[in-house]
Amino acid sequence: MGRSRRTIPEELLLLALDPTTGTTAQPQSLDLGLAGAQLVELALAGRIAPDGDRIAVVVPRPTGDPTLDCALELLRRRGAPVRAVHWIGGPRLGLRQTYLSHLERCGMVHAVAGQMCGVLPTTRYQATDTAISREIRSRLDSAIRTGVPPDPRTAALAALAHAVGLGKHLYPGNEGRSSRSRLRDLIRHDPMGGLVAHAVMDVQNGVAVQPRRSPATARKPDRAAAAETPAKGIPMQPRRGSMARAVAH
Repeated sequence: MGRSRRTIPEELLLLALDPTTGTTAQPQSLDLGLAGAQLVELALAGRIAPDGDRIAVVVPRPTGDPTLDCALELLRRRGAPVRAVHWIGGPRLGLRQTYLSHLERCGMVHAVAGQMCGVLPTTRYQATDTAISREIRSRLDSAIRTGVPPDPRTAALAALAHAVGLGKHLYPGNEGRSSRSRLRDLIRHDPMGGLVAHAVMDVQNGVAVQPRRSPATARKPDRAAAAETPAKGIPMQPRRGSMARAVAH
């Protein structure tokens, strides 16, 4: 993949970056959104494709983007299509910082060291070229204002922006209500973006995070229960901790 165009994770992060404070809006859900944005970018690059509510690797060839290729390799190692909600809900430690550091190396942001409460060191990020952020925002504004179906990249970006809650950051207050509503409606214009955006929202809401059990799996507890019956016919008392964990999983 060439570097002539910005990736969707980069654009989502630039949208979330507050030009005044140098902080990112919706930081917790943004991490989920960045993981989802990687899936959309890999799909646009022809490396993965949706398979129902799952993601399948169709071309394992690297894209040339190290961060995307890391995600692609992890998906490939799964060996089978993975549910989007499971992938997005998995551990993504440091993904936001990885992209912030990448944007800094590309010269799109610069780090500003500071302190919180005069003691704790902090790092904020200021955009070095606000024209880039304005261009990204302009694409969303145009799609919202005109109602013309946007290109797949813009549609996916809009879907993810809505999913992570950037609508109230981009279009605040009562005057932005209709724009937030139209931002949400753009989710239908890109199937992959819609799938990923719904998965991001499901993870935030704690919906459908547990794997589905097949009918064959559902019949196995009898065998497991028999294995826990001790010899000599002495019934075993259930272990409350393990049972609780079993229910949780």
